[in-house]
Amino acid sequence: MSTFVSQSDALRLLETRQLPMKTQYLLSIAFVALVSALCYLSDSYLGYKTVALILLMVVSFIAMLFEILPVLLAALLSALIWNFFFIPPIFTLHIDNTEDILMFLLYFLIALVHAVLTFKLREAEVKARDKEEKEKTIKLYNTLLNSLSHELRTPISTIIGAIDTLTEHKDKLSATNQTELLNEIDKASIRLNRQVENLLSMSRLESGILKPKNDWCDINELICSHIDKLPDSTGHKIEFREEEGLPLFKLDAGLLDQILHNIIHNALQYTPEHSIITVSAHHMEGICIIRISDNGNGFPDGEIDLVFEKFYRLRNTKTGGSGLGLSIVRGFTEAMNGKVTLENDPKGGALFTIEIMAETSFIGNLKHE
Repeated sequence: MSTFVSQSDALRLLETRQLPMKTQYLLSIAFVALVSALCYLSDSYLGYKTVALILLMVVSFIAMLFEILPVLLAALLSALIWNFFFIPPIFTLHIDNTEDILMFLLYFLIALVHAVLTFKLREAEVKARDKEEKEKTIKLYNTLLNSLSHELRTPISTIIGAIDTLTEHKDKLSATNQTELLNEIDKASIRLNRQVENLLSMSRLESGILKPKNDWCDINELICSHIDKLPDSTGHKIEFREEEGLPLFKLDAGLLDQILHNIIHNALQYTPEHSIITVSAHHMEGICIIRISDNGNGFPDGEIDLVFEKFYRLRNTKTGGSGLGLSIVRGFTEAMNGKVTLENDPKGGALFTIEIMAETSFIGNLKHE
């Protein structure tokens, strides 16, 4: 998926509290012992007071990683090691100097307090992060419900209204009127099915169960077949620039078909009538490259980086759509170890570029595989 690691993802990398307690104890002891050994080897340069500060930092680090009991053990162990190996006379727990006795007691107390406070701060950060994620989830669900209240209700209402009209006034309707109502039912059903498919696709992406099923695929044939299935009454023109000699690619044709569908449907919905949508496919060093462009108005520069986010819809655009289409495009592309980019053409319109690394083979070679 995405190669970028967010701050919350980085924090999750430190979720070591899930480790067994025995492992946490052993790692805590190992950290303290390792740093103590390094300090002992450098004792002539550091001095035992500097060592105390280093060991306190180790205890703080351990407090960021583990549960409170291993942290308290590390604090106690560091105090004993500091006394035994560093405070004169060394190799004994006895302390002659009153100042060193007070310093040791203060170290022990500070180590414990520092460990507890660091642990509590980390706990508070985790709670704050969980609260923020819950708020984001609630916001997403509210956005989804608001979107579905329109996106699902509209085609359902259309279907119910048309069926009621056909049922109650069948004898009074002309053949032309009946055909128009049936066409409305057909369009509403396709729209409803598209929304349900998008919801199911997003659910598969978020659950992590999406696994590409790769097989040999003729990209030219896939794109031609997809364009042939599009409705004719959109008022747009779709051009496919087929590249001769394109090899077969081993990838998930079903996912790629949905990627094409969502990008082309987005262009059909939001570009002016009679716009031209151009699709092209290319091959470069084991990479399948598909470009989909239009000569519409393009995207606002400040929103290009946001259009692939869930439920995001451009400001000042006409109603319609749940804001899931392009996020599914990104999710499906990344599931196939690819990437999708969007840019505005200087001549006008938008350009989507899909790049998917895939095994390639020409038909002649495939016969021998």
